[in-house]
Amino acid sequence: MSETTRLREAICEFARSLFERGLTHGSTGNVSVRLEDGGALVTPTGSSFGNLDPARLSRLDAAGRLVEGDRPTKEVPLHRAFYETRSTAGAVVHLHSAHSVALSMMPDVDPDDMLPPLTPYAIMQLGRVKLLPFFVPGDPAMGEAIRGLAGKRSAVMLANHGPVVAGKDLVSAVNAVEELEATARLALLTRGLGPRLLSAEEIGRVVKKFDVEWE
Repeated sequence: MSETTRLREAICEFARSLFERGLTHGSTGNVSVRLEDGGALVTPTGSSFGNLDPARLSRLDAAGRLVEGDRPTKEVPLHRAFYETRSTAGAVVHLHSAHSVALSMMPDVDPDDMLPPLTPYAIMQLGRVKLLPFFVPGDPAMGEAIRGLAGKRSAVMLANHGPVVAGKDLVSAVNAVEELEATARLALLTRGLGPRLLSAEEIGRVVKKFDVEWE
C-alpha cells in the first residue's frame, strides 16, 4: 500500500469516527493532510464525514490546484494558510462541533485565549486558542486572518462557525480538535459555578514541561 493510499484511508476512518460521535454533522467539516510534494489531500465539498470515499478525496498540487478527485471543500484557504505559515503542520481539521461553537458565542470570551485553563490537556495540545471574528463560510478572508497570526497559533475558533486545528500529522490534529471540543464542553458545564482554574504558576509548569507554544 502506498503512503498516499494509506493517508486516504486514514482520513476517511478518522472522519467517520468524528461523525459517528457527533463531533460534526451533515455535510459539515473538512480535513486535509499535507503531502510530500507540497500538495494536499482534502475532503470534497458537500461531502459527509460519515461516508467518504478514499478514491474521491480531492488531491491538490502545491499551488492549490485540483489535480485528482472531486471538487475540494470551499474552506481550502483555511488549510493552505496553516500550511503556509506553520512549517510543522502536516494536517488540518475543521469541525462544527457544538460546544466549541456555543462557547464562541459567549460575550465574555477572551478572543486571544478563548478556552479557560480547566485542565492541562488543552494547554498541552493546543496552546492558546485564538477566537477569530465571524466570516461568511468560504470567504478567503479567513485564510488571511490565519496568515495574520504569522504561524504563532496551531488552533483558532471561527466565531459562530467552528474550530480549525493544525497538527504535525492527522492523529495529532484530530486529538487536538477533540480536546478543544471537550474543554469547551467543560467550560459550558461549569459556567457560572466558579470552577477552580489552573493558576498562572501551574500553567507555566505545563508549558515548560511540554514545550508548549504560549504566545
